[in-house]
Amino acid sequence: MRDGEGLEGRGQTESFSRRQTLRTTLSVAVGMVLPTAHDLNAGRTRAAAPDPLSFEVVKAKARALAAHPYQAQPDDLPPPLAGLSYDGYRAITFRPEASLPLGRRFSAQLFHRGFLQRKRVALYRQPRNGPAQQIPYAPDLFDLGPDLKGQSFPSDLGFAGFRLHHAFQVDRPADQEEFLVFLGASYFRLRGFGQEYGLSARGAALRTGGPGAEEFPDFTAFWICEPEPDARTIEIWALLDSPSLAGAYRFRVAPGDPSVMHVEASLYPRTALEHLGLAPLTSMFLHGANGPGARSAAPFDDFRPQVHDSDGLAVVTRGERLWRPLVNGRAQPQISAFGVDPLEGFGLLQRARDFPAYLDVQARHEARPGLWITPEAGFGAGAVRLFEIPSREEYMDNIVAAFVPGAPLPAGTERAVSYTLTTVGAEPATVVPGTLGRVVSTRVGSAERLRPTTPPSPDRRLYVIDFAGPGLPADRGADLAADASASAGTMVDPVVEFVPQTGGWRLYVEWRPPTPLPAGDVILRARLVRDGRAVTETWDAVA
Repeated sequence: MRDGEGLEGRGQTESFSRRQTLRTTLSVAVGMVLPTAHDLNAGRTRAAAPDPLSFEVVKAKARALAAHPYQAQPDDLPPPLAGLSYDGYRAITFRPEASLPLGRRFSAQLFHRGFLQRKRVALYRQPRNGPAQQIPYAPDLFDLGPDLKGQSFPSDLGFAGFRLHHAFQVDRPADQEEFLVFLGASYFRLRGFGQEYGLSARGAALRTGGPGAEEFPDFTAFWICEPEPDARTIEIWALLDSPSLAGAYRFRVAPGDPSVMHVEASLYPRTALEHLGLAPLTSMFLHGANGPGARSAAPFDDFRPQVHDSDGLAVVTRGERLWRPLVNGRAQPQISAFGVDPLEGFGLLQRARDFPAYLDVQARHEARPGLWITPEAGFGAGAVRLFEIPSREEYMDNIVAAFVPGAPLPAGTERAVSYTLTTVGAEPATVVPGTLGRVVSTRVGSAERLRPTTPPSPDRRLYVIDFAGPGLPADRGADLAADASASAGTMVDPVVEFVPQTGGWRLYVEWRPPTPLPAGDVILRARLVRDGRAVTETWDAVA
């Protein structure tokens, strides 16, 4: 199962998702100073390069990669590892006593290759002074589990990825918890103190949603920089490669409550990229308070009221914050685009944060973070795109959100990107801009239940939207009104009322579809206003 695992094992065994259907190759360019099968059999502290490394050198490596045709190494995973079952791979555990210390407050643990984690990732430790050091494979780093008992593997096997641990409590530097994991393609996960792992971030998304097959770049090498002894932040450099793109990434991470990651990347396309997703986020939404949300969607036979890692997308541009509740159950994948210029931020968030909303003791969906993207130097014109893929399986990551530039990125150019990624728990959160009231739930049902007509009209839908936030009045006599619209059909008889049980406000509004129903999406929008001024974010949904 994807859920119900502790933090210690979640990074390695968080499996079965879109990222595990990727082609299993490791890419390096000819002549690059990267570890090969021969290099990796050196001692654990053998220098990987004669001179001290810097991020500028990593950028030069990426630039040189992009100047050559993409080359993928053959799949050389030994048969016992390639043939592992899910449970067999899950049984492989890193020995905590072998953790790589990084100052007093950080340490690293490594992931074994096997099962669907087939690709070799080069790992280096970068001391504060001196050359980078390879971290070669050694069998005594792991307990290989019952399926591999008595097996041995060559010292050039390499690793699948790594995870970082940190002492969140200042007075207990030895009490370290996992907070960051890089495993599979360019995926990584970050959590804050007291949170569980949930959604993932990625280095880049290529052609997500088409046209053409989606391409998944790989982080092929990492340099983990040794921090100062009592540092509360750590830096990681990474090299990314794929048939269409090479890139260099610098991650500066400050774990805490919240955890904050500054991402700096230089991207070098081999081919013109028309659908490059920057700062992509990947999540899971099975079912929730949003309903299935789609017309004619089959209900879920599940004792849990909600199952999701995120329940909506928030997008902030100048003068407006928009909330799109996530939906599952459509017949086909759904692509939505939200034009922004400039973009102030976006994120996939988990707004339902109490146990009764989920009733899952092991998964703890209420403790899973949202992730918020804040451009540090602006992303320029473009759109935040949301991809919702129909899914009946909890283990499938079926939600993707990313910023897609309005203009293609030509081959042979460089695109610099910098942004901050912050974990979000309960809201309001300072990282999410604005003081507007937020949408806390969306419920959809037949309008015939409360407003029957003769003859009945089954296509009429009633939307019930709850708003909350410290900026909303706590007086039931406050003069709040609804501003509601539909791109087709009619929004009928909106009613706004105070909800004393929650201290929030509720909007009831009926949507009556046109006849015939137009092709394409019908966009519904609503917000609460007072004296002509918006006091809530804009609820945005597809009917």
